[in-house]
Amino acid sequence: MTPINRALINKFLALPRASKRMIMLVADALILVIAVLAAFSLRLGEWYYPTGSSVDLLLLAPLIATPIFIKLGLYHAIVRYIGLHALWAVIQAVSLYALFWAALVFLYDSDAIPLSVTLINWIVAILLIGGSRLLARWWVADNFFEEGHPPHDIDHIETKNIIIYGAGNAGIQLLGALNYSEGHRPIAFIDDNKNLYKQRLNGLKVYASKDLTWLIQHFDIDEILLAIPSASRQSKRSIIAQLEPYSICVKTLPSMEELAQGKVQIEDLRAVSIDDLLGRDSVIPDHDLLSANIKAKIVMVTGAGGSIGSELCRQIITLQPKQVILFEQSEFALYQIERELLQKTTIEIIPVLGSVTHQKRVERVCNCFGVQTIYHAAAYKHVPMVEKNPIEGVQNNIFGTVHCALAAIASQVETFVLISTDKAVRPTNTMGATKRFAELILQALAQRQQVSTRFTMVRFGNVLGSSGSVVPLFREQIRQGGPVTVTDPKIIRYFMTIPEAAQLVIQAGAMGQGGDVFVLDMGEPVRIIDLAKRMIHLSGLDICDTDNPKGDIEIIFTGLRPGEKLYEELLIGDNVSPTQHPRILRAEEEVLTWQQINILLKTLNAASKKGNSLEVRQLLRAAVLGFEPQCEVADVLMQ
Repeated sequence: MTPINRALINKFLALPRASKRMIMLVADALILVIAVLAAFSLRLGEWYYPTGSSVDLLLLAPLIATPIFIKLGLYHAIVRYIGLHALWAVIQAVSLYALFWAALVFLYDSDAIPLSVTLINWIVAILLIGGSRLLARWWVADNFFEEGHPPHDIDHIETKNIIIYGAGNAGIQLLGALNYSEGHRPIAFIDDNKNLYKQRLNGLKVYASKDLTWLIQHFDIDEILLAIPSASRQSKRSIIAQLEPYSICVKTLPSMEELAQGKVQIEDLRAVSIDDLLGRDSVIPDHDLLSANIKAKIVMVTGAGGSIGSELCRQIITLQPKQVILFEQSEFALYQIERELLQKTTIEIIPVLGSVTHQKRVERVCNCFGVQTIYHAAAYKHVPMVEKNPIEGVQNNIFGTVHCALAAIASQVETFVLISTDKAVRPTNTMGATKRFAELILQALAQRQQVSTRFTMVRFGNVLGSSGSVVPLFREQIRQGGPVTVTDPKIIRYFMTIPEAAQLVIQAGAMGQGGDVFVLDMGEPVRIIDLAKRMIHLSGLDICDTDNPKGDIEIIFTGLRPGEKLYEELLIGDNVSPTQHPRILRAEEEVLTWQQINILLKTLNAASKKGNSLEVRQLLRAAVLGFEPQCEVADVLMQ
């Protein structure tokens, strides 16, 4: 493109939208006059020079067409993004105009003017009006983009330069939605299909992923939109890893299941979630295991309003239980999960306010409704918070578990599944020690009892987005402009998505014979510092550090919190065996007898009631193998 042409395009694009619409309107008026002249000339076989009433017909053409064109939105489309939809609108508008113009022709002098003139006028007008727009699109968009120079800001509004990653059906639908929205300027497609390379789809050129750096540099890209809803999670992770270094905001369409085969809209786009970044492709679940403790049964979930408890409820209602009991001590959390479930199912949902530390309350609920399966998710899980409030941690996590378990035995509940944690393995904090003690209680009860309640424990690591996870904390800190706080540069954690964890918990709970501890395969551990960097980059921001002092978000290290350790484990020993599910393992670990547990519970309860945190710490160390506290007793009530 010559410098003169480029200057003209820049000048045209810099005009206000009203001015550009006026230019198009005048151009269309001239084109319609030319179309009428061409219609007469083609019909007569010679150049036609209008005289008399035919001059009026010539001038009436734009007067008839202009209001029709405006009403049908011909001046709303952005010329350089015109596609098939806009051309169809042109055909409709010109056809309607041609019909009205033909009616006037017959009113003027139907005998003197051949019928074929009106038909030729219709065809020529479509060709000229539609062709002029395609010519303008080529002149403004295609040639300009080929040179690698993005147009100046349109209409002086903030416009984002966009790359669409994925040139399939979803990508093309997304392009159509972007073309009819303000503030978005699609620049190119990226696709890994070699057959599409350098092709044009709806006017947008398809590039390979190797061209990404060039595109970002030449077009000052603001956002990359992932339009690959059918891609596996592993494929998405690979693509997102490619995009991380560019510090460009990345958004994605939901999965095909979430889109439910509806038309893609801009509102469907969401920021790349940490699930996309760290989540794994799910293993096909064993439906027999999923249904075993739930289908046609009365199921209760304690802690039903929490992160894991609420997800368990969501999955349980899809497995056709007879009734679901939501047991929760937080009124607001109970209200929220009840309202959500009622919108999704016709299964009877029963909300029950109560604390797991009240054995009679739990037992009464179980007897009243005939509960057959309990998923015990109620617990205090935030490590530093429990460290500062150890007595309440003991009461809720240990005594809450024993009271629920004894209530289950008394009311002849068939299955009791404890949601445990990787922090129960060689714990360095009070929370982990209380959860391991809870495991020991159920293992001892499984050995002692002569009734049919089957106790199972499922142990796993952090779940993405849970109330105690770093993910929502990082997201909020990034939204506020930083800094992002990481406790230690070496700290690592296992992560799993909440839906995957809940699904595996349900399946593991169906395997146990009594007193089994199941461990979920958490995949590869993640360095928290790397997680923070990824979240910053994928938000379109730069890290502020010594190498880049002008960056957007600073990462600061705050030191390990009370009870926190650098890494977590899932097994106490090496004695582990596989199960029928590839991501569920069975751990064989040392246990205590119920007599030993009972003595410890009595002394622990007495120390708790006295508020003696030091004695509670000593009793936990005596009961829980490998408990090595990372810090001194940090009870906020200690004077």
